[in-house]
Amino acid sequence: MLRQKVTIINPSGLHLRPAGKLCKEAMGFKSSVTFEHNNSIFNAKSVLSVLGACVKSGDEIEFLCEGVDETAAMKAILKVIENGLGE
Repeated sequence: MLRQKVTIINPSGLHLRPAGKLCKEAMGFKSSVTFEHNNSIFNAKSVLSVLGACVKSGDEIEFLCEGVDETAAMKAILKVIENGLGE
């Protein structure tokens, strides 16, 4: 299992469009991709779960990837977040 903290830098946080982009990226991997925010765990492969986390710009979240392609999944997730989730 890999764990990595990251700060959400896009100005509007994880609203619908960035949440969809994050989910699309996560769904490309077999590994489980979740994140922790405010002491709760959310499924990064579910738009409703990501939206329910209410992540705002500047919030720090911790991603957890576990499975056969966990390294590739973590790299891809971090890259899409660093690029501002399309915003």
